[in-house]
Amino acid sequence: MDLEVKGVAASPVSQTQPCSGRKNPLQQGWTSKSWAMENPCLPVVPRLDLGSLVDSDEECIQDAEAIVDDLTTLDRKALLQHGYADNPYTAQRTTRKSDAEVVAAEKKKQTVAEQVMLDHLSRAVISDPEQNLTTEKQEIAHILPDSKMAPIRFRKRTLHETKIRTQSTLTENMLSHKVQFDGRIISRNGHDACRELVGFFFTHDQSLTIYEYRQFGKNRTNVLPFIQKSIYCHQHGRRKGKQYQLGDFYIGANLTFLSSEHPRLPESIKENTVLTLRITNIDRGASDSLKTDSVEHDDINNQEANDRLVFKAIQDVLKEQLRKRGVRIFTGLGKYLQQLDKKRNGLLEKADFKQALEVFHLEVSENDFESLWLILNGNGDGKVDYGEFRHAVVGEMNEYRKSFVRKAFMKLDFNKTGTVSIIDIRKCYCAKKHPQVISGHSTEEEIKSSFLETLKDACIKSDEVSYGEFEDYYEGLSIGIIDDEDFVNILRTPWGI
Repeated sequence: MDLEVKGVAASPVSQTQPCSGRKNPLQQGWTSKSWAMENPCLPVVPRLDLGSLVDSDEECIQDAEAIVDDLTTLDRKALLQHGYADNPYTAQRTTRKSDAEVVAAEKKKQTVAEQVMLDHLSRAVISDPEQNLTTEKQEIAHILPDSKMAPIRFRKRTLHETKIRTQSTLTENMLSHKVQFDGRIISRNGHDACRELVGFFFTHDQSLTIYEYRQFGKNRTNVLPFIQKSIYCHQHGRRKGKQYQLGDFYIGANLTFLSSEHPRLPESIKENTVLTLRITNIDRGASDSLKTDSVEHDDINNQEANDRLVFKAIQDVLKEQLRKRGVRIFTGLGKYLQQLDKKRNGLLEKADFKQALEVFHLEVSENDFESLWLILNGNGDGKVDYGEFRHAVVGEMNEYRKSFVRKAFMKLDFNKTGTVSIIDIRKCYCAKKHPQVISGHSTEEEIKSSFLETLKDACIKSDEVSYGEFEDYYEGLSIGIIDDEDFVNILRTPWGI
């Protein structure tokens, strides 16, 4: 059965540019080329005739064979979200909200920094465990082999045996040589993925610590250690086994830790052997001023650069194919791989990935696939995380874009459960400022219904949306949008963030 949307322009949003005054993008998302602005007027979008849309089982994303080269009804409905990209009506409100967000972010960073200093400077030198070592050595020298030694708490340490300063004693000056960064957990668990993490890397001993910032209501906050201060090494990738150094900290970098070494982590995180954190923001001033003492591993940097070239070559081949179908294919690929994951551990074998690429008609040459597999399967166990594989093949939105996706979901998930009901999404989604609604060509309900239909198609359950599914939807939508600010408007306008 042939399906069509009467009068809907399916051209990408990049062909219609907003009025003058656009800001330069902070960071390109899917391409490195800048985009020229030629049309100063808003696009006139014809009326959407939803009455002509007929449901068809052949277009269900769960039936992988239904994926064809032509745009489907779901593709066209997803492209309607591009209409928010060129919206001049939110400029003043966006400026006010951005200013408030900057103030709140600085206040959060200051609160966490003060707590870190307090935690590491509050311990008195006299109570340092190192103070007991000298006394213990003296007692061992005078004790008989067959006698029993009293516990430390019963031993006496005189004042002249107490050190003024121990090796582990920290001073405010030592802790001041640090780089502060924000991070997030890479996880399909919505509650964990939305945790607000703030980390510190101390250059005096190459150690790091990460704290979790929690806010309850408007005024109550809580700051607790998430990763204890210590010296750590990479646990995944080309740098596995290498100690963390200053050059490893930049926006988009991954920090990996063994979950078994941190018993206080939540159970949902300890289910995975390796905990992966992504750096989302960093104090560039402090980082640049301290980089003179950093030593880089040139051989590893070259290998990682070659890896990125392999990924980019594959993504460039698939980019045009995914530009208008990103939502349907990206979310469908995720659901398909999840169905193949019978053990529910997020890992699949080479044959599974080849099968998925073939089913979704994503053509990757044999040589490119083997190069890709060699990089991802670095530990040689024959299994790779399918989330990592999907981003390597299709690409991943930058952290600037993803920060707004997280903001939107966190606004919806006020109970912080990691899932949001479709009912709550319907209540919060506002289509009032969509160009078709403003021009009178469509109603708010029509635009809202189109969005909900495409979003539900990306979900396993029909009545709720998980964070991973919400992120996948906008990950797919991001593929066809060149400018960062266009993508941000698509999130800001309907969600009010």
